Amino acid sequence: MLNSHLQEYTILLASGSPRRQQFFKDMHLDFEVRLKEVEEIYPDHLKASEITDFLAILKAEAFQDELGPKDILVTSDTIVWHNGKALGKPKDYDDAFNILRALSDSTHEVYTSVCFKHNGTIDLINEVTKVTFGTLSDEAIAYYLENFKPYDKAGAYGIQEWIGIVGISKIEGSYSNVVGLPVHKVYEYFTNFGKNR
Repeated sequence: MLNSHLQEYTILLASGSPRRQQFFKDMHLDFEVRLKEVEEIYPDHLKASEITDFLAILKAEAFQDELGPKDILVTSDTIVWHNGKALGKPKDYDDAFNILRALSDSTHEVYTSVCFKHNGTIDLINEVTKVTFGTLSDEAIAYYLENFKPYDKAGAYGIQEWIGIVGISKIEGSYSNVVGLPVHKVYEYFTNFGKNR
């Protein structure tokens, strides 16, 4: 459905995440994956969605002089926000273990920002979802880390994996946002693309 609406454009997804790529396939979008290494550093004073907004734009700016007039570049960033602190991807096993121990028996927010860059214009959307974990025993955390190795995931977990299925007691908001992309908002953006341009 979207492809006919967007047929004159080339959609470039700048994400190596297999989960985000699958969401684009699930939306039945024709797209290309284009990757560029970006150092994900942000100013200390930023909080919550300000961080993901900043990083999504930073990733888009890396393609500054490489986009044609019919290209739509999509970049995104996801963080877990817990006790006033951003939890990104864990550095190693011990870091992941400590993150999951901190998330046990508590509620955190997952923020994702998506940046669309087209013809020098930047549009930004973001989403927040509240996630509550029940009690995670040290044994359960160790089992998860050893078997699933979630070192490429913000907050050291995947909601769609074993720890999410057995450990999460409540979710308020978009499920796909926790996986890494607020699909309903991305779909809505593409549906309306070009109507007000």
